[in-house]
Amino acid sequence: MAKTKRKPDFSKPKPQKEAPELKSQEASSDLRDEQFLSSEESNEQLEQEESPEEEAYRQEAIEAGYDTSKYYVNLPSIVIAGRPNVGKSTLFNRFMHRRLAIVDPTPGVTRDPVEAMAFIMGKPVHLIDTGGYKLDRDPTSRESEMDELVVQKTLQTIKNADKILLLLEAGVITGEDEEFIHLLRPYWDKLVVAVNKCEGGKGEDVAWNYLQYGFKELLFISADHGDHITDLAKKLTADLDFSKVEEGEKPEDPIRIAILGKPNTGKSTLSNRLTHSEKSIVSDYAGTTRDVVEGKFTYAGRNFELMDTAGIRRKKKVHENVEYYSVNRAIKTLDKCDVVFLMIDAQEGLADQDKKICSLAYERGRGIIFVLNKWDTQDQSRKTLRDTTDYIKTMFGHMNWAPILPLSALKGEGIKDLLNKAIELYDQLTRKVETSALNKALADWLFHYPPPASKAIHFKIRYMTQTSTNPVSFRIFCTSPDNVPESYVTYLKNSIRKDLGFDQIPVELNMKASRKRWEDRFDGESQRPTQSEKLRIGSDG
Repeated sequence: MAKTKRKPDFSKPKPQKEAPELKSQEASSDLRDEQFLSSEESNEQLEQEESPEEEAYRQEAIEAGYDTSKYYVNLPSIVIAGRPNVGKSTLFNRFMHRRLAIVDPTPGVTRDPVEAMAFIMGKPVHLIDTGGYKLDRDPTSRESEMDELVVQKTLQTIKNADKILLLLEAGVITGEDEEFIHLLRPYWDKLVVAVNKCEGGKGEDVAWNYLQYGFKELLFISADHGDHITDLAKKLTADLDFSKVEEGEKPEDPIRIAILGKPNTGKSTLSNRLTHSEKSIVSDYAGTTRDVVEGKFTYAGRNFELMDTAGIRRKKKVHENVEYYSVNRAIKTLDKCDVVFLMIDAQEGLADQDKKICSLAYERGRGIIFVLNKWDTQDQSRKTLRDTTDYIKTMFGHMNWAPILPLSALKGEGIKDLLNKAIELYDQLTRKVETSALNKALADWLFHYPPPASKAIHFKIRYMTQTSTNPVSFRIFCTSPDNVPESYVTYLKNSIRKDLGFDQIPVELNMKASRKRWEDRFDGESQRPTQSEKLRIGSDG
């Protein structure tokens, strides 16, 4: 007998579609107990899907006596240096086998040093991509101030390097090349010189002119096409000291912080304050930071990883391709971070960009802290802070749970409160609630506020599980999930946040069809889980 098609009830809100990733988890779950893959299990599956290049990269490290999955300390450092637009970032990405540095034909794209552990000839090194050295500058422009800061940062990085890779370009020798070569004279003994963009032997006849500066050897390469990269790798690692390299105990997962906001809100100043360094270049010139700068520090026994990003501007103000990529990179940090520090200039107030950032962070389930920077310039009365806080909560009504903290990054005021709050949010993001405890709480919520029932609205709630942490997500199994009013879903979500300790972070709640109670999901008494098994199932989500 054919089923009668039920007419849609337009009196209720349209049910939200489940996220694709949740559907994929459901499809691969065990139908017997409706478990879902944990994030750890998902990562293990992804790691198993290696490309031929990744497999060769890993095998090379094994032959050299190392393991790409392990953590190593006391690494020798290699710095890639040269004038702008010679291909430093392209070569950096090739050694990393992934895209970390922004690549664009515009000179001066990389401004902040970008660094990471790389395996070159299978050996672990600390690889650093520096900003390009620019000689031609307009002293009256703000851009020239930026360029001078880049030069100072590059020279400081070179001084501390174990090996310097000077990257030149096939073609006419420029004044910037000559001046930069002169600056490298004190470090001649640790210099390796490569001429880039020589794919297929192009430009080699002209490139031999670089020998006039006293270089003992030139390597002709193509970072873009991969020509002679192996020869360069052998040269870079030939006389490096790996005797002190050892496998270290990988630190616990750091709390990953993304500092976001519109330009000139003090993001880099806060980054430098937290890392106790000058890792990020600081200037009041808008658009100073282009690459995502990763810094690490420790506070209260917890490890932090900081991502200082390019300021996000309105699209109509993004004119350069470089800034377009930078903005995209800043947005992508939301996929990697745990907590967002949304920097708001207390002097200027909220901007449209702030709303956009909040929306993106909220969609990804990230912890969010509204940071009122430059608060030292404002009236210090409690009323001023209360009024500002109320205004932000009004503007972001759906996020009135997000903490709001005053700060002076320049003076260091409010830093401890900010970091303590970040730890608190991270602990909430990574909290896992046992399924047994969840369903006790669910029973209590249903008792105090029973589901609405009528001829038009009829459903039964069966049980609840936590499907993921960071972002925090729950799933409630019930009959006729389409009949659950949005208002009741909101009540359950608020109850989760209030009673289970998720009061300062976003929480995702999905309704799933099920006609079985928690206790009846198993066929036969012999298959019924023990108490310990119930707890294990709960921990697996």
